[in-house]
Amino acid sequence: MNKATLEKVFEYASMPVHGTLSRKLRKGVKVQINEDRVYDEAVLFLGDEFLRISESQEAEAINTYYGWDKIVSVRTISRQDG
Repeated sequence: MNKATLEKVFEYASMPVHGTLSRKLRKGVKVQINEDRVYDEAVLFLGDEFLRISESQEAEAINTYYGWDKIVSVRTISRQDG
């Protein structure tokens, strides 16, 4: 999967954070990368060389970085109505 396709998937799952280049996951949307961790309430930064996922847990800021070439799959998870 190429970087442009991955960026479109992340753009679909998120919305811009006003005044920054970051994107916040949409309400009710979770993202799973490479069949690993599921992220919710995270902020994404779509950099040229990497994807950064920022989270807050128990007064700690946690940043996880993925190289675009190391992302094999992305799963979006949301509630299905009806």
